[in-house]
Amino acid sequence: MGRTRNTVAAKISRAVGATCQFALLASLLSGTVSAQDFNDRRKVQFPTQVTADNPQRTPAVARKQGFAGTLVLTGGRIFDAVKSEAYPGSLVIQQNRIVAVLPAGSTDWPADATVMNVAGKTVMPGLIDMHVHSTYPTPETPADRQASEGHATLRALRSLQMLLENGITSVRDQSGPLEAPYIMSEWLEKDMAPGPRVFAAGHIVTGTGGHAADRPLTPIHSAAYTREADGADDWRKAVRETFKLGASHIKIASHFAPDEVKAAVEEAHRLGLKVTCDCETIYTAMAVEAGVDSIEHPLPRTDATIQMMAKKGIASIPTMQVYQGGFDTRGDYAGTASRRFSMNSQANFDVLKKMIAAGVIIGVGTDNINAAFYSTPNIYIADLKFLQKAGYTPAKALMAATRVNAQILDMGDKLGTLEPGKLADVIVVDGNPDQDLDALAKVETVIRNGNIVIKDGRLYVPRHVPTPLAKPSPPDTLH
Repeated sequence: MGRTRNTVAAKISRAVGATCQFALLASLLSGTVSAQDFNDRRKVQFPTQVTADNPQRTPAVARKQGFAGTLVLTGGRIFDAVKSEAYPGSLVIQQNRIVAVLPAGSTDWPADATVMNVAGKTVMPGLIDMHVHSTYPTPETPADRQASEGHATLRALRSLQMLLENGITSVRDQSGPLEAPYIMSEWLEKDMAPGPRVFAAGHIVTGTGGHAADRPLTPIHSAAYTREADGADDWRKAVRETFKLGASHIKIASHFAPDEVKAAVEEAHRLGLKVTCDCETIYTAMAVEAGVDSIEHPLPRTDATIQMMAKKGIASIPTMQVYQGGFDTRGDYAGTASRRFSMNSQANFDVLKKMIAAGVIIGVGTDNINAAFYSTPNIYIADLKFLQKAGYTPAKALMAATRVNAQILDMGDKLGTLEPGKLADVIVVDGNPDQDLDALAKVETVIRNGNIVIKDGRLYVPRHVPTPLAKPSPPDTLH
């Protein structure tokens, strides 16, 4: 054992700078971090280091954001997504952080605090949607603007505002044209427009002719949206390119070969990013074997693959309603060369039930795209109701939509629950959504990063405070 540890320590010593060696070795030798974890930059955390509020874990300088003072929500029910039941209490926010969750009757907050009475309402964490395409064309998009970076950025502002109005304070954006998704992510991280936090994948990485690159080509299945790669080295390069552009995570799609998906996952993990896969049948098995972090959609997979997902802790984002909507309007799922399988409502639901029974981690996402944004929050509530139909209580479904989603995002230490120290992404619902999911259609107040952004169900934008001019010269000195 001693020789093994010494060998591992020698390898680490060569791989890291002198300032980090002691901390890394201490973590390894104490057993808190395994040798394997050093191949995944996400696993090596330094508690004293301030990081940006995204999964890239970029070292950051702490900056003041949010409400300039103390904001208290009192008189309502607290559903903190830690406990499965709501309870009476008050939530205290300072700047953009939750600082306290007080029991009912307590007034332990500063005398100059701004106090909001939310009697009869439920205070809960902001919802997270793990699968949207905010920059995709909407029905109004002209044909010659569908791959336009500027047009995509503007239409995303509109689509994301619809989500924000309905309590969705974070999204995982799963591809878009050129650099538009990264622009949205950077803009909204700095609170420079009303919208959810955007964790952007950027381009989908797939094999030549794979999903999102197969015929018949469409604007959203084109080089502006998709990076085709061939061979393990090219897949590794595609991951690096996407990381360089500013990705918060990597999205891959079938088809691929086993060595290609393995290279992509290894490279992303070394860079500190998680990987999600839009894949099916044999490709899901390959991705799970390679150690991907999550699988999108309820696409066909074997029982053995489901069991392997559970064993490895690989999450699932079922996105049930987007397929159900297709069945309801078109009657089938067909017409794509890269998707050589059949689907139907019952088969999809069976996959969901099997994953729940096996203990697979289940998150919540809608695959919001095109006109689907106009259905918010109905499509989101429908996905939660699929979980309820499969055996979840409403409260457990809400915990999947908040706490579990945050954990899958790699943001469990910052988002997803109402706890001291967490970022203040909070919503106020007129009703009891932990008992009746339909109550989520009545989001009255949304606080995002400590700022009130939705008030009485409407977008709330405080008036701009002008920057004062430098002291002007006295008039008598002017000629």
